[in-house]
Amino acid sequence: MYGTMTSPSVSLKNVSLTLPSRAGNVEILRGVDLAVNAGEAVGIVGPSGSGKTTLLMVIAGLEQVSGGEIGVAGTLLNGQNEDELARFRRDNIGIVFQSFHLIATMTALENVAVPLEFRGARDAMATARTHLERVGLGHRLSHYPGQLSGGEQQRVAIARALASGARILLADEPTGNLDQETGKQIIDLLFGLRKETGATLLLVTHDRAVASRCDRIAEVRDGRIVSGAAP
Repeated sequence: MYGTMTSPSVSLKNVSLTLPSRAGNVEILRGVDLAVNAGEAVGIVGPSGSGKTTLLMVIAGLEQVSGGEIGVAGTLLNGQNEDELARFRRDNIGIVFQSFHLIATMTALENVAVPLEFRGARDAMATARTHLERVGLGHRLSHYPGQLSGGEQQRVAIARALASGARILLADEPTGNLDQETGKQIIDLLFGLRKETGATLLLVTHDRAVASRCDRIAEVRDGRIVSGAAP
């Protein structure tokens, strides 16, 4: 376990990430400190290329940090292998991407059920149906992603993220591919479900009005959090 029961749900201490390129090593994250309490909503803002999405990726264990310490949901991610990180995500993290990341050959119901089946859930289909109904898609269970609007696809992605009971929800520009009205509906849905479930939310957004709906805003510039790093 990482720390004690009073430890933050997410804790980054002096985290850095350096990646190689043809021009040499590139510092993506530089000495990032961040603490997020359980049940807190944090909006992450900053210019394009500042490291916002990468920050979510290291919290999800999708990128291994180059330095520093990262603890999430009671687990120290440093030194974990890929299988261990995959199990960690399965049991703790729900992710909503800008581009939905649904499986085109599976129905909405199957897209939500598959991660549950990987966890060995016996009632995967029933649970998936319940969560799709929660996001207003009870009438679209058998439709494929190509038969759904962008807003409906994002609703499927939100249902998938929450169906496993994840206590930490990471959302990366979840309205970036949607029109303004549909985007508003998705944000309303996301915050409503977050309030209902009590999940911790880290939301990357370019829209400060959306970010202001969170408990606080963390601003990222040049790979560093320049404000809002602590509750």
